[in-house]
Amino acid sequence: MRPTELTLDLTPRARYDVIDVTSRIAAEHGDWLASYPRALYCSYHTTAGYLEQSLCARLQYSRQYLDPFLAMFRGLFPPGAEYRHDQMELRTELSLEQRQVEPRNADSHLTFIGSGLRNCATYTHRPVPTPTYFIDLDGVGPEGRRRRKTSIIAFTGEETVATREIVLPVTARSVASINLRDSKLGTFSELEEWVRDHDIELGRLDLSLAGDEDHVGLTVNEYETLLMQHDLAEVLQNPVRFMAAKGRNMLRDPLAIPGKTLNYARYDLVQILSEAIDAMGFSESTLERIVTRVLSGPAERFLRLRRGVSLFVSGGSEKGPLVCGTYQSPILVQWQKPDRAERRLRASLVRFV
Repeated sequence: MRPTELTLDLTPRARYDVIDVTSRIAAEHGDWLASYPRALYCSYHTTAGYLEQSLCARLQYSRQYLDPFLAMFRGLFPPGAEYRHDQMELRTELSLEQRQVEPRNADSHLTFIGSGLRNCATYTHRPVPTPTYFIDLDGVGPEGRRRRKTSIIAFTGEETVATREIVLPVTARSVASINLRDSKLGTFSELEEWVRDHDIELGRLDLSLAGDEDHVGLTVNEYETLLMQHDLAEVLQNPVRFMAAKGRNMLRDPLAIPGKTLNYARYDLVQILSEAIDAMGFSESTLERIVTRVLSGPAERFLRLRRGVSLFVSGGSEKGPLVCGTYQSPILVQWQKPDRAERRLRASLVRFV
């Protein structure tokens, strides 16, 4: 069985929506997916994607547990708060017409990054079919329902055909983000040339942090200056204080004195975690451990930033072998400066067979 690609058009029913792609494939294409043991699921959007399969397995592939898990992060990043990304008067890169329709969706971007949603996730199919969820955090915008697209690349096996190291210069600032798709950096174009040299029809590019890199993570999202250098930076510097400024009680009581808001945030955080963990059936001692770790720990305990991301490789793509959505960029995010003025990544090029 040669690897094959299938693309689905999806229409979300609400701003937050979960679509079972496995069921859609079965309804529209019969047993196509059942013929293959593995598949790469790709989203081309920065506020909609997939969770890794290991997490979905822990959530028993069930909306009963999936929804509370995501509600925890959606509660931490509420819509309508005063995010810099959503202050259209500051978005100088947009025209006046664009500002009228641009979605105020910083909460969806931060939830995507914080919850560990992926643009590409590889799933191994089980003997008994399980759902594969396309999770949309911003499915309805100012102009109504969005049109979403996802690709599924089904394959039998995979082989790593090449690896290389990438060295990224980093700023002296502790909290910083680097757009790997920035033309001035040149990293993305170098990777594209490297992939072209190996003439892969269908495959995957895996980017991962070197083993000794810490206080840093990778994501694929929109590299918008206000979102990355202000909103996300504030989260990384002090997650609980960020929640105090943006969170639920602050919106209910805008006259609350600053000293109280931090306590409000801690209370809200415990409530959100408690609701989610209770819905997932965990014990009270589990809740206590998680709350203690989050309130006392740095950003890596608060967010699910990953140590690796993947990109879909297609030799037949007209826009280049690394297939990304218009606004998608691989982004390195650090919340503590390294000993050296650089970060090291490992790139692995995989061919589907």
